[in-house]
Amino acid sequence: PFVIERTLNASPERVWKAITDKDQMKEWYFNLAEFEPEVGFEFTFEGGSKEMTYVHLCKVTKVKPGKLLQYSWRYRDYPGNSFVTWELFPEGDKTKLKLTHDGLETFPTDNKDFARSSFEKGWTYIIGTSIVDYMDKQAEVI
Repeated sequence: PFVIERTLNASPERVWKAITDKDQMKEWYFNLAEFEPEVGFEFTFEGGSKEMTYVHLCKVTKVKPGKLLQYSWRYRDYPGNSFVTWELFPEGDKTKLKLTHDGLETFPTDNKDFARSSFEKGWTYIIGTSIVDYMDKQAEVI
C-alpha cells in the first residue's frame, strides 16, 4: 500500500469536516456532486492525467466519525479495485492525517496512469500540499 502522513494545523473536527463535506472537498480534493460519510454511499468523480480523464467509482466501506473514513476506489471500464483509508489522530491542537491506498497492484500494469508512481505523485500533492494549504487558509479565517 501507499501511505502518507502529514500533521495539519487544525483540530480533528475541522479535518474531518474537510474530508467529508463536499463543499470543502472541492476546494482541495475533487469536485464531488454528492458525498456522505455513510457506509454504502456511492459517489463518482472525474480525474486523471493531461492525456486522459477517468471516471472514479467509489463506495464508502467504513466510517468512524472524526477518526476513520474508508472507501473503495476503482475506475469505470478498467479492472481492479482499491481502498483509500483516511485516519485522524489528535496531536494537541493539531491533527495527524494518515492516508493509506491499498490495492494499487490490482489496476492494469500497462497504463502509466495506474502506476504506483502516479498515485504517489497525486497523493503527495493532495496530502502534502493541497489539504495542508487549505487547512492553513481556513485557520486564518477563524
